[in-house]
Amino acid sequence: MNQLVDGAWVKGSVGAAKGEGAYRRQNAGFRNWITPDGSPGPSGQGGFAAESGRYHLYVSYACPWAHRTLIFRQLKGLSDHIGVSVVHPVMGDEGWTFETDFDGATGDPLFGAAWLREIYLRADPHMTGKVTVPLLWDKARGIIVSNESSEIIRMFDSAFDALTGSGVHFWPEELRDRIEAVNDRVYPNFNNGVYKAGFASTQAAYDEAIGPVFDTMEWADGLLSQSRYLTGDRLTEADWRLFTSAVRFDTVYHTHFKCNRQWLRDYPNLWAWTRELYQMPGVAPTVRQDHITHHYYRSHPELNPHGLIPINPVIDWDEPHGRG
Repeated sequence: MNQLVDGAWVKGSVGAAKGEGAYRRQNAGFRNWITPDGSPGPSGQGGFAAESGRYHLYVSYACPWAHRTLIFRQLKGLSDHIGVSVVHPVMGDEGWTFETDFDGATGDPLFGAAWLREIYLRADPHMTGKVTVPLLWDKARGIIVSNESSEIIRMFDSAFDALTGSGVHFWPEELRDRIEAVNDRVYPNFNNGVYKAGFASTQAAYDEAIGPVFDTMEWADGLLSQSRYLTGDRLTEADWRLFTSAVRFDTVYHTHFKCNRQWLRDYPNLWAWTRELYQMPGVAPTVRQDHITHHYYRSHPELNPHGLIPINPVIDWDEPHGRG
């Protein structure tokens, strides 16, 4: 994948690691933490105080990792406190851009940047690494707080409660072990599993990746046949982390990533649960299937060299879910 190397943009192949055939995802490089009073984070990361208007979120509507942060920003009442910039859905050789010729792409109101990499270079002019979304920027100090989505959503879950008055929490202490157990299965086998299948460049790598994708969907469908949500009767982070991949499955992962043994809608409980979460107040506007389809089918020429966007199934996300 194209990336920065000592501050310079270097172009390379998207997908499998060279000589391996298997897709390898790089870890996030910025891991600071926002707390109510600016004290250090849970693992001793540098502390940043929760203040209205101080932080700005860079996202893509297409990216499932960035999508998590958009959902938490909405559900936690942070829309008036944390600004958002949305990149163009099509990612070419220059990486994520701030072009505005696609509905919903906002440009960069903070710096007028042309490419997302410019924001990374403001934080570290000699950065080496991938230029990814989401990215949480601190306007007060002019640096990146975090580009790790799993940690950004936990900051959003509690750090700003004094500002918003929110009493809803998706990372409750009494369910953390159960949430982590679900995340530990969902992330490698489903969230990232579809990428490992889609970007595999050998049959062996694909065969190794594809089985766990459908095993995990079947497992989740079974859990949801016995309880309202993945960890019981309470909606948690674990549900939202699975949701952002589930809501993309039939439109892009099934076809583009060759995850085509079954559709999401072939799993009755998982399909109804996905519709339930989609229909929760504030969530539907964060799901931009136009950005999703244009990104996946037009950004990976190794997989789809002509950039053709398939007709795709017609999905009624507002169909009653029946999960009372």
